[in-house]
Amino acid sequence: MPIYEYRCLSCGKKNEFITFRVSEELPDLVCAHCGGTQLVKLISRVRVRLSEETRLERLADPSRWGHFDENNPKDVAKFMKTIGQEMDGDLGSEDIDALIEESMEDNLESGSAEEDTSGE
Repeated sequence: MPIYEYRCLSCGKKNEFITFRVSEELPDLVCAHCGGTQLVKLISRVRVRLSEETRLERLADPSRWGHFDENNPKDVAKFMKTIGQEMDGDLGSEDIDALIEESMEDNLESGSAEEDTSGE
């Protein structure tokens, strides 16, 4: 099913119109946000849906994770975002942010505990 994207010249928001066939005529284009009728067609990105098997194979590729440091919150965040993207966005950015904060708190707590025991 082709999805056509248009930008409304009145409000500037993007609109999507779906057809069942490429040859199908689009109805009169009206902005879903403001009701404007002056819309310009956008060049859309092509999205290829990968099978679950292909996505898992890509995640298992060691060349993608050679630089990964599980003790670095930024590397963990990048890892989680990559997994979320590969799994069709099932893991939201709020979840990732919460995991990063928790990891940083754990690192601070373990770092302060080590400092307290080393001073004795």
